[in-house]
Amino acid sequence: MKEKIIIIGLVFFIIGLAIGVLVFDFVSHELYKEQPNLTSQPEKVYQVDHEEAVIKAVEKALPSVVSIVIKKEMEYSRADHYEFFRFYEDFPEGETGAGTGFFISSDGIIITNRHVIEEGAGHLVITNKGEELEAEILAIDPMQDIAFLKVEGEGFPAATLGDSSEIRMGQTAIAIGYALAELQNTVSVGVISGIGRRVEATDGRMMEVLEDVIQTDAGINVGNSGGPLLNLKGEVVGINTAKGVRAQNIGFAIPINKAERAIRGAIEEGRIVYPFLGVRYILVDSAIKEARDLPVDYGALIVSGGRLEPAIDPGSGAEKAGLREGDIILEFEGEKITTENSLASIIIRYEPEEEVELRIIREGEERVIEAVLGSREG
Repeated sequence: MKEKIIIIGLVFFIIGLAIGVLVFDFVSHELYKEQPNLTSQPEKVYQVDHEEAVIKAVEKALPSVVSIVIKKEMEYSRADHYEFFRFYEDFPEGETGAGTGFFISSDGIIITNRHVIEEGAGHLVITNKGEELEAEILAIDPMQDIAFLKVEGEGFPAATLGDSSEIRMGQTAIAIGYALAELQNTVSVGVISGIGRRVEATDGRMMEVLEDVIQTDAGINVGNSGGPLLNLKGEVVGINTAKGVRAQNIGFAIPINKAERAIRGAIEEGRIVYPFLGVRYILVDSAIKEARDLPVDYGALIVSGGRLEPAIDPGSGAEKAGLREGDIILEFEGEKITTENSLASIIIRYEPEEEVELRIIREGEERVIEAVLGSREG
């Protein structure tokens, strides 16, 4: 009898031990599942979230993006892009260039680069759905590398414009364009790699200074000019303009905020009007000061660009105010003019017919001059 009791007790002990092990294993497993993976999980989630954000941004913006083909019989073919930036490509017969643009209004207004379009030529717009539409030039920006085309129709998907003043170096940048004038709606992804750049560009015919532009390593390929540079919200923060050929993955875009006046004018009036002083100048720095023996190392030195480009435009506000070649404009309405804060970038914040005060230096003597801004229309 005693042996029976011992055996029964041993059986119950073994059963209880087994149940305890099972319960402990179950509880431990559930607790482990509730704990975050502190090594791989956050990175995996971040990668998935970032990828999904890029996809959604592209899906949001893509319907508004169009390819632009220039149609004109010419003896040669030229690319649409700036050089440092030069690229030559043979286009199909009757086509002399190509680029990108995007709708900014539902009634068919498209923004692109000025160097993409060509006056006197025909412009064919190809929508994201493959529809081909004839376009007319609506307005050309006289101050920036911006132009507008217009197609007939309604209900076009306008892009969402962002705020380029909020961009930060290192944030994701997405470019969409007509790559190589062959691959429509090509997407490239990178980061904002620089802000407030000042670069010189040429298309082989004229030189232009691009001020306060965005630098990105998102691929801005030949054919991408005029296309949108997006943030992760799918908002347009820049207009892709050029890429450098002396470096890998360096491209430039006009901040969308700089195009605000032009966009407003194109939509509301079908024209672009800017304040205009009427001087040609070079920005003074320490090197210019030394080379030209100037009394200051800042300001805008008024110079001519040759016989066809006088220093002072006839009939302009500058001429009426008495400005002369050789004067250095030091301040505009109390704002110092420097290589980082050019005269053009200051003037654009004012309105035509506005009276402004200029502090200049002439023959070593400082003086103050009042001028009334004129207007320049595109």
